Amino acid sequence: MIPRTGIQRSLLWASSGAPLAPPPGRPAEAPTEPQRRPEPERARAVEAPAEAPAVAPAEVATVHRAAHTVATGRHPLARTDQSARLFAYDSGVKDAFDRIEPTLRRVAGALGQGDVVTAAQGIARAELGFDLPAPILDRAWVDGLDGRALYAWAVFETARREADRFFADDPLGGRSDPAFDAVLHDCGFHTVDISPCADGRLAHVISQVLRLPYGCVRRRSHAGALFDIEDSVQKWVEVEMHRYREGLPTAAHRPTRYLKVVVYHTSESDPAAQGCAAHKGDTTAAARAGLERLHGFRQAVESGFCCGASIDLLLVGLDTDSDAIRLHIPGRDGRIALDDPLDVRDFHADTRHAGHALGDPEAAAAQWIRERLAARGGAAPEDGMVRFCARLVAGNLSQIDLVAAHHGGRYADIGHAERFIGLGIGFEEIQLRNLTYFAYLHTVEEGAADLDVGVKVLGGLNAPRGLPVPAIVRFDYHGTVPGARDRAIERARRTEAALHARFPDLVAAGRLHTARMVRDCTVPGAALEVDGGTVHDTLTGTTLTGTTLTGTGGRTHA
Repeated sequence: MIPRTGIQRSLLWASSGAPLAPPPGRPAEAPTEPQRRPEPERARAVEAPAEAPAVAPAEVATVHRAAHTVATGRHPLARTDQSARLFAYDSGVKDAFDRIEPTLRRVAGALGQGDVVTAAQGIARAELGFDLPAPILDRAWVDGLDGRALYAWAVFETARREADRFFADDPLGGRSDPAFDAVLHDCGFHTVDISPCADGRLAHVISQVLRLPYGCVRRRSHAGALFDIEDSVQKWVEVEMHRYREGLPTAAHRPTRYLKVVVYHTSESDPAAQGCAAHKGDTTAAARAGLERLHGFRQAVESGFCCGASIDLLLVGLDTDSDAIRLHIPGRDGRIALDDPLDVRDFHADTRHAGHALGDPEAAAAQWIRERLAARGGAAPEDGMVRFCARLVAGNLSQIDLVAAHHGGRYADIGHAERFIGLGIGFEEIQLRNLTYFAYLHTVEEGAADLDVGVKVLGGLNAPRGLPVPAIVRFDYHGTVPGARDRAIERARRTEAALHARFPDLVAAGRLHTARMVRDCTVPGAALEVDGGTVHDTLTGTTLTGTTLTGTGGRTHA
């Protein structure tokens, strides 16, 4: 795989300008490059607000763990077969993106050597698997090669092809899992709604870090894991309506609960520089903000529907260096403490030499959780919560081993290394670390904070190499609803227009390129439909007037 960090030379085929300057009044620059320090810096303590409900007194302590020894060797409970499949898929997809830049360098080198278009297309087909836009190549002898547009187009095409392959082939095998659904219901839950940070280093949290089937849980990523409470309440209402009307996923009379999970993150080797940008690298602030948002969600449901008892909360921390998680497990009284969470690396160390005598990984994890929590005192958690968390511990154990086997226990790219921004609603297929910076939003205005951080992250990575920020605007829709496709297309066009209005200088300079895509999420295996974008519209001679696409080319489709 071609390394993403440390590539700072300018491109011969794309004019390099000054790095992207943050727009006035925007958040500070997000960290983009790894900066290792000898000792991890500990986040400072944050005082608990007096009004926060159901907060254990110990929460005023700083959230930290002593530095852990990097895991090496294979744990007897790790699922190496699953890890091998996940690693192969991860490597294959990232290689497809990382071949783009060196391939286009070769294309640039072919300029002036005989039949430019034929030579360039031959290189592209051999290395990327598809043709490049002929109009861009045809104009190269007059205006020079528009390397930024070519790079953005190749990123968009690669993203589309990989997404289509994901939906057609289900390479992770997580589209559905009746066995998991049964276990979930047995634990006392009917829905798992997970909100990780939008940082690309958490994009694999469902399928890889936690080893959960992606089709069986809900994921909505937001900067700092600060999820939209109203959106989550709306989802809760939708789920409860299905339970009452259809008996799905469980009948309304069954005492199952809606589990809301927040995943915050830190970098154990360098939390200040490589921790959560939305919380300025302060791990305690990230954890506390996530817990406050969880409490706000429960309070919103209680205030509107008097049903707070039907909701359980769980706070999870992730060390993005090693993919190890820490669990803040609520007691039977629902209280969650921020200090001294259960770190899966401790379970890894405690059981690594026990051999196969441990038996079932989840049973061993559940016993470990109960023993650790009992030693600390306080209210014991519900048995169903313990068994669900044991599933997370067992899954994360395998991920820790994967990182140990293939990355020496710690990723080389401990900082950002995303390939593109994804904004809108969709992206179920993005289950890979450091591939995409998410900005889930309905409008640019409501997702401005996420979007600004994403543009800064990608700008910091790409601008020094003369590359643009590629952003895919996407809205999935339910094709069973009349007019849903047209509304999704219109929403994508409005969002793209608002994005361009927010960063007009970047767009004008070709330093921000966008593509609009939609997908019918009700059709298994449905492909993405490309509606247009900065490069597509230029190639087809189309322009957007308001939300109406006009011109000679009409819409372009995948």
